[in-house]
Amino acid sequence: MRMPDNFRGAIFDLDGTLLDSMQVWKQIDIEFLAKRGHSVPPGYSESLAGLSFQETAECVIGMFGLPEEPGEIMQEWNEMALEAYRHRVLLKPHAKEYLQRLKQDGVRLAACTALSRGLYEAALQNNGIYDYFDAFVSTDEVSRGKNFPDAYLLAAQRLGLPAQDCAVFEDVLPAVRGALAAGMQVYGVFDAASAKDQREIQDIACGYLYDFSFSK
Repeated sequence: MRMPDNFRGAIFDLDGTLLDSMQVWKQIDIEFLAKRGHSVPPGYSESLAGLSFQETAECVIGMFGLPEEPGEIMQEWNEMALEAYRHRVLLKPHAKEYLQRLKQDGVRLAACTALSRGLYEAALQNNGIYDYFDAFVSTDEVSRGKNFPDAYLLAAQRLGLPAQDCAVFEDVLPAVRGALAAGMQVYGVFDAASAKDQREIQDIACGYLYDFSFSK
């Protein structure tokens, strides 16, 4: 597809969209649950897609009957992930070049993520793109996850733009639906972890990207 160009603001998911990080979370899931005597059940990641960090912790507690509070689990996940986000999580192909082009064209950029501030700052700084962004939103700042429009509307507000002037880039189906509900232009981004939903994302999104070179 051709490079989309009819928006004033661009809102990017991080895990699985800008950041090639989903394998990190698969390993964390394995280690976290193994410590508690559980294995990762089929469909586990899909059942959590689009949820905020808080909602994910609450869901996992209910799913496995864990005794911890959500805050304790979130802290453990953050500690497990921090080294990877500081040093090993890299950008998706051509993502940096695309962000540079958007900045040169005067497009305002926001990151909208379920990651905590410590994790997204570490990854964006390590990859040299933190200063490209004009706004940041974590889903824990709103009452509902990315399967609802709340986080995207907050991102548009922080960019100082109406929703219809913003494009959203997302890799998972529930988040694509949430961004569409916000009245934004939505582009699906390929990630192996969400490949099973590729056809449905293509059916409802404005376009679908295999990488940020727009060459496929």
